[in-house]
Amino acid sequence: MGEFEVHRVRFFGLVPAGVRCLACHPRGARLALARTDGAVEVYNFAANYFQEKVIPGHDARSVESLCWAAGDRLFGAGLGGDITEYDLPGLSVARAVDGGGGPIWSMVANSTGTQLAIGCEDGSVKIFQVVPGGIQFERNLDRRKGRVLCLSWHPSGTQIAAGSIDFFRVIDVTSGQTVQRIMVNHQVEKAQRECVVWAIALLSSGTVVSADSFGRVQFWDWQQGTLAESHTISTSAALSLAVSEKEDSIVVGTSTGATYQLQLLPVKLGGLEKRWVRTKPFQFHSHDVRAVAHSPTALISGGLDAQLVIRPLMEKVQKKGYDTVLRKFTFPHRRLVSCARKARLLLFQFSQYLELWRLGSTEETGKDGEVLPVCRMPEHLVQLKSKGPEHIYCSCVSPCGTWVGYSTASRFQLYRVRCDGDGVSLRKVPKVPKLLPPAYQLQFSADSESLFVASARGCVHVFQLLEPGGCKHLHTLQPPSGCSEAVYLLAPSADGHWLAAVSGDWAIHIYNLKCFKHHCVVPTYDCAVSALAIHPSTNNLVIAYSDQQLLEFSIPEKQYTSWSRAVQSWGLHRTWLERDSPITHITFNPKNASHILLHDTYLLCILDKSLPLPDDSALLMNQSALKQLPETARKRQLHAFKICKKFQPLLFMDLLDENCLVVVERPIMDFKTQLPLPVQQKKFGT
Repeated sequence: MGEFEVHRVRFFGLVPAGVRCLACHPRGARLALARTDGAVEVYNFAANYFQEKVIPGHDARSVESLCWAAGDRLFGAGLGGDITEYDLPGLSVARAVDGGGGPIWSMVANSTGTQLAIGCEDGSVKIFQVVPGGIQFERNLDRRKGRVLCLSWHPSGTQIAAGSIDFFRVIDVTSGQTVQRIMVNHQVEKAQRECVVWAIALLSSGTVVSADSFGRVQFWDWQQGTLAESHTISTSAALSLAVSEKEDSIVVGTSTGATYQLQLLPVKLGGLEKRWVRTKPFQFHSHDVRAVAHSPTALISGGLDAQLVIRPLMEKVQKKGYDTVLRKFTFPHRRLVSCARKARLLLFQFSQYLELWRLGSTEETGKDGEVLPVCRMPEHLVQLKSKGPEHIYCSCVSPCGTWVGYSTASRFQLYRVRCDGDGVSLRKVPKVPKLLPPAYQLQFSADSESLFVASARGCVHVFQLLEPGGCKHLHTLQPPSGCSEAVYLLAPSADGHWLAAVSGDWAIHIYNLKCFKHHCVVPTYDCAVSALAIHPSTNNLVIAYSDQQLLEFSIPEKQYTSWSRAVQSWGLHRTWLERDSPITHITFNPKNASHILLHDTYLLCILDKSLPLPDDSALLMNQSALKQLPETARKRQLHAFKICKKFQPLLFMDLLDENCLVVVERPIMDFKTQLPLPVQQKKFGT
């Protein structure tokens, strides 16, 4: 695999925000997710659940509920009292409308996506019409005392079920009047504490399903006002529920971190009578499961432990393979760390500030696998706070370590960094050219003389960096055919000649930086690009896609390379293709032009183009396992993929020089100790 001196960094204090709510697209194509810091993410099911869009959070914008309406329009509502529509192509908030009832606890769209209902702090349920260019208030439904914590719209659109504290009610949409009010804890004699209805579902059969703080999932005949079935699934609260499209399966999330599935099954084989049957618990989370969703083929859950879990329904899968993988996502599919190679600095991005660190060093040498003593400890140089409630979109440090830039939704900031001995000073660059914010990605050139700013509608702005500390706008690069999506990935060449840019429509445009002209477009591939980089000596563009395919495109020749065509003809190893974590970074080994270094969250890989590709019968084992084999067996396993799984979870990797590698890990237990304590569970023998 080659020997490197490895800087193993574990002081990136990232604590991912918990999952607050989920919304599955009606056609099952996408999943929208909101976190406790107000950030909104969109995962694409067809692109291997790739996190294709991220709208950063805002301190004044909480998101308690998300829903899709009118096709592909995404709406959110929260305790700020506003209904927000998101601009998905522009990765920003499009517009916000005051709900008029104080904090909004719940929001749901009708089956046709033409109306939104919101449940408010003042006990009101309000209807909004979804119109082109926004939403329009339609009317108030019957208001009762007590905040409305959850809502569900009947598939016909004629009734709405609204859950509150100790009761839920069914409202007739046409008349606006409450037609049934049911106390959920009337069976509990002398109830000493209030019962919170956290989630509710109104089925097409007229059955109302409620999940409450007593840990019960109850089935009600709302017309008769009677309880049909009750399942106590937890000793603590049942916080969330979601129903399948056929209404024969329900997924429930609890405050103990467990999720349950209830299925509607015949009492007798072949009989007509059916009952709801509970499955065993699935303990995928350590904290509250505040959000669940039920897609046609999977149960999806999100917890306050920041983890998104997608469990496929095995009965919906025809054969074992790619679609049967249990997927767990904790960290973003984008870069939060950037590296100044020459200055040996790391820039860490948090939601509202940046941290600049200098790497430690050693004067010792040793054998493979040895831990060397550090003669100089890593040093925290400076913390740069972003003013205002907006969270940071992106950030970057120049290779020489003298420039730092970041962007929020409304501001782009550029700083000059000076290191004088042990001291560090930051000076804000005045009069930065006024361009339409935000910047979605920042990338410095290899010589630190230019800055590339990814913008909306497929545009990339090119800045020239000036001494002693200034910048000038040189040109704006635009795709010739136009684009409505924002650019989310940039890759400049080492010689300063080329720039590759990827926008949300997954098109890869190549620009000539010498004449600021569009050079070519990489042939369209129907999957999201997760990482790309330009080889420093050949100017070949290496592309990693979210379905784990790897392609190499010759920029000067405007075509795929012979190696890339051989890969497509031979095919990548089955085990490689069935990975569920996307490649997030690509770099190259200056000592060996045939080496491509890439990584995802769970592995670091050196792809050696000079060696043959493995077939499916070969073992795609990691290097530590390979070292245990005899020499003859090791030679039989010699192929292009050299894999290391020692560093996990791996958030960043780069080469500082030809002999030195830096890896940034964030052990999950390190940040889980900073989360609030979960509900304690009694375990046998304790």
